[in-house]
Amino acid sequence: MKILFVGDVFGKKGIEALHRFLPAIKARYDINIFIANGENIADGLGIRKAEYKTLMELGFHAVTLGNHGFSKREVFDFIEDSNIVRPLNYPRGTPGRGALAIRYNEKTLTVVSVMGRVFMNDPLNNPFEALDDALEKIDADVVLVDVHAEATSEKLAIAHHLDGRVDAVVGTHTHVQTNDAMRLPKGTLYMSDVGMCGAKYGILGADKNRVMRKFLSGLPTRLVPSDDDILQLNAAYIDLEQETIEGILLSD
Repeated sequence: MKILFVGDVFGKKGIEALHRFLPAIKARYDINIFIANGENIADGLGIRKAEYKTLMELGFHAVTLGNHGFSKREVFDFIEDSNIVRPLNYPRGTPGRGALAIRYNEKTLTVVSVMGRVFMNDPLNNPFEALDDALEKIDADVVLVDVHAEATSEKLAIAHHLDGRVDAVVGTHTHVQTNDAMRLPKGTLYMSDVGMCGAKYGILGADKNRVMRKFLSGLPTRLVPSDDDILQLNAAYIDLEQETIEGILLSD
């Protein structure tokens, strides 16, 4: 099985980047399953049905979320009947699912999402314990985990905790692709952060001038997506047959 995991898709420019670069990726790589993190796809915060439908039309099989996943109230209207995977360590009763099973060639891939707690300011349950509980119930040929977290140390700690028990662990949230794609000692494929899709010269996808103003003034500043037309797409290509993972970074 060969998987493309696309980093955080940020706003309209992130969708434009998908349209621009996905054809070249499909031409170069043999891909069976497409997954994207979509928690920033709606104006930089959350996801709406329109953006979700766009991802499905582009051929994505699953969409993971994160700390901004519920920022648009519209998500509550369709999350239960979607291929969206929200962090499984939300408290009991949170809408949506923390794991999604996908069938391919008589095999089952289960996509799992979990959110870290270091620097995240969200009162979620322990991600290590949530994953342990989930893995006791998951019956799948392949398991991929998206760790949506700020601290690289927490992502790597979770990956080592899962090493040999899942097939791949990829990180999202920081929007900067890391150069540490590797196979862990017990066989799990890992990358600390896949990166993002959107404006190349924005700051994490947001308008750079507003972000700089926030740092320079110290005052609250409403951030908006960058409207820069120079785009980038960051992704991870996971080849489970060859037991390899590599970062993909395409830009104008």
